[in-house]
Amino acid sequence: MFRVAVGHSNDPDSDAAITEVLEQCRISLAGEVPAAGILFAAIDFEHSLILQEINRAFPGIELIGCTSDAEMSSVLEFEEDSLTLMLFCSDEVEIRAGVGRGLSQDAVTATKQAVEQAQAKSKLKSHKLCLTTPESLTADGVSIINGLKLELGDKFPILGGLACDNWKFHQSYQFFQTEVLSDSVPILLFSGKLLFSYGVANGWVPIGRKAVVTSSEQNILYEIDNQPALDFYDDYFAGLTPSPEYPLAILDPQANEFYTRAPYNCDRNNKCIYYLAQIPEQAVVQIAQASREDILAAAKTSITKALKTYPGTQPKAALFFSCLARHQLLGTRTKEEYHLAQNSLSEAVQSCGFYTNGEISPLQNNTASRLHHDTFVTLLLGVG
Repeated sequence: MFRVAVGHSNDPDSDAAITEVLEQCRISLAGEVPAAGILFAAIDFEHSLILQEINRAFPGIELIGCTSDAEMSSVLEFEEDSLTLMLFCSDEVEIRAGVGRGLSQDAVTATKQAVEQAQAKSKLKSHKLCLTTPESLTADGVSIINGLKLELGDKFPILGGLACDNWKFHQSYQFFQTEVLSDSVPILLFSGKLLFSYGVANGWVPIGRKAVVTSSEQNILYEIDNQPALDFYDDYFAGLTPSPEYPLAILDPQANEFYTRAPYNCDRNNKCIYYLAQIPEQAVVQIAQASREDILAAAKTSITKALKTYPGTQPKAALFFSCLARHQLLGTRTKEEYHLAQNSLSEAVQSCGFYTNGEISPLQNNTASRLHHDTFVTLLLGVG
């Protein structure tokens, strides 16, 4: 048995919103008691109150989550300034939560702490999937993923999204049990008879010549092919300030596909570009561009890829992780993205998701998880 329940409310009052969400979940659960859950909530809610109410309804639930840019679910579809909760019940799948703290001080230690905490509670030692909703503003997402890979294995499937705060880039929060945290990495570890698949797409198309990153430091790109990074960018978009609309496509040699890094600013005096995450030296890169139609079509591509590789007959749940830059670029058309994904699924499949500050997923099966920007990730869950 693997039962999934989803609740979603756009009531601005925190108490009323979580009351509505929990009632929706209770109806779907039909008396079953959930073992774990994941919560996505807008930045302005009273998060501590919400977590306390969830724990009061389901004492000891293995719960994680984070603040979001916008939310989506099979209950209310696409919403802004809302909260959505997905709950899991199963006698075939074990789900355990862990959290690591102090990411900005030592990402390796924090991720190790999260994995060890979840593993210590697990009766099954053969884990299949890690779901995570970590900090994005005090620590680099690449370092977080690399830390998790050190503990779980280089090609262990790690999926999720980075916490955000409605494009303010000031303060995001992560949720663990009844705690509202920052600078942390919460995880759910899935074991047992879980079946899952994922699909990744963004809609951007690399243009122009391939080049090599010859000088970078963390998220600052200084040189491409030994020329100033901004000169390389200006060859295509002279005078424009680098923005997520024109990300850098980085070739993943394992998958022979590319993932993207979104720029957000530049220094015209030093001719360098600032990105939302690390740019590795010696990486093969291209400038990328996309139309609104291309961006929307990627949501359908993502779910199609996930369905094609799903190892069972019918998934029970879908989780969607989409980039906040997609939300910004699509504007009022953002809701179309959810419709394209959900319409490919059976009405029996419960879905939930949020707009992130960075998406986490492998590009293909049996490849390492990556941090993405401008990307739509679908994760399908079920049992066999």
